[in-house]
Amino acid sequence: MNKKSAVLGILMLVFNLHDASTAEAKDVLIVIDRRDATTMDPIAYEDSASQRACRSLYDTLIYLDPLDGRILPGLAESWEPLSDREYKFNLRKGVKFHNGDEMTAEDVRYSILRTKATPNLRTAAYSQNIQDVQAVDDYTVILRLENVDYSFFSSLSQSWSAIVSKKAVEEAGDAFAVNPVGTGPFKLVSWQKGYKYVLERFEEYWGPKAKFRTLEVRSVPEPSNRMKELSLGEADIVFPLTREDMKRVERNWNLVLHRKPQTSILYLGFNCAKKPFDDVRVRRAISAALDVEGIQAAIWNGVGETPRSLISSAIRYSIDSELKPHMQDVELAKKLLAEAGVRNLKLEIWTSERRESIGMATIIQSQIREVGIAAEIRVLERSAYLKGLKAQSHDLYLLCWTPPVPDPNFAVSELLETGANSNYTFFSDKKLDELLNKGRSVPDGEERAAIYREIQLYINEQSPMIYLQSGESLLGAQKYVKGIQASSSNAHSFREIYFE
Repeated sequence: MNKKSAVLGILMLVFNLHDASTAEAKDVLIVIDRRDATTMDPIAYEDSASQRACRSLYDTLIYLDPLDGRILPGLAESWEPLSDREYKFNLRKGVKFHNGDEMTAEDVRYSILRTKATPNLRTAAYSQNIQDVQAVDDYTVILRLENVDYSFFSSLSQSWSAIVSKKAVEEAGDAFAVNPVGTGPFKLVSWQKGYKYVLERFEEYWGPKAKFRTLEVRSVPEPSNRMKELSLGEADIVFPLTREDMKRVERNWNLVLHRKPQTSILYLGFNCAKKPFDDVRVRRAISAALDVEGIQAAIWNGVGETPRSLISSAIRYSIDSELKPHMQDVELAKKLLAEAGVRNLKLEIWTSERRESIGMATIIQSQIREVGIAAEIRVLERSAYLKGLKAQSHDLYLLCWTPPVPDPNFAVSELLETGANSNYTFFSDKKLDELLNKGRSVPDGEERAAIYREIQLYINEQSPMIYLQSGESLLGAQKYVKGIQASSSNAHSFREIYFE
């Protein structure tokens, strides 16, 4: 062995011993997120950061296996369909809430009906079809639906149906959002809003206990600062990563990059309730004016792909891979605008403060200028952005949609069904509504696949939005952090983490 190899070997041994001792000594997992949670009430969240917090604090009746999507037992140890609108759940016995009380069927009934009673929330999309929840005895629940919906059952794995303590909610009232009481593997210790929250392992947890004692989640909005914390070893897990940060992680032998295709779609939406965007020819013209493949490549540089359907390739019944790539056609765009009688069109493109979205908006602005459309880019802070969208004040807007449930119904209905809470295109189409109802009423199989095929083709024909990016979940972690399972919906869970 030469001198250089010997020195390298000694250094590697020292680093490995240091890593091993660090992993053995650690009992705190430090996670850095882009945003802080806004609520810890599982029915009130409208953001991924809050959903991630709820996944540590609460349990649901069932879970979806993050690897293959199989349905697994949660607080319900078994279940059976009694009809196409009724489900019977047999609950685990001896499950404790963070306040020490035992969970019963009455808590389950209360939790699910509580969501139904708040129809103005985003999470209400999952609960409004519930007719009733019956507590047969302390450990048996029967859930009844108003209408047949084969997409519903898997939605019970999401935070909207997390089981809360009826007693704790009634005692805390509105303050429950900052004083959460669930049955999850962690309980809240402290929360400095806008900065960080700290959770502690729940020692009476019914399932496998967390391998570490404390979970600290900090909010760091600036990407370079998040990466700095990871590089210096001040954080164990950091997300999201920019494409530049992804490369930095790959070059650092102390770090590991975790990536997974998302169910998300970043799209350019039209306000279809506003002239001239209520005319499908105008929407198709703007679509034809864009080189969406080029935009995606320029901004994302190897991360994700350009979707061709609203149902991403990560969700069943997607026909994304069968569709031809979008082709830019400036002459067609000019022809369609002329047919619609639109000249000298001026519009606004709304975007969030996210750098990639601003970059996409800038290219879009340049490309539609070639067909005679003048666009002004308006960058808004997130809360003002969502408020403006709900008020129908916009023309065109950039937004990322991540279906929390990997079912084709939720990929489409929450965005485009008439009256849906997240339908910021204000697209309202009788045929699409009928197809969506039909898709929910048919069990998985060839018939349901055919319905969603028709839905995807019809949406592309109507062009209420233009698909720009189907993303990836990108997480950077120290190499001693094991058990990371990146989520395709960004709802990352830290239950399975351990140090090695």
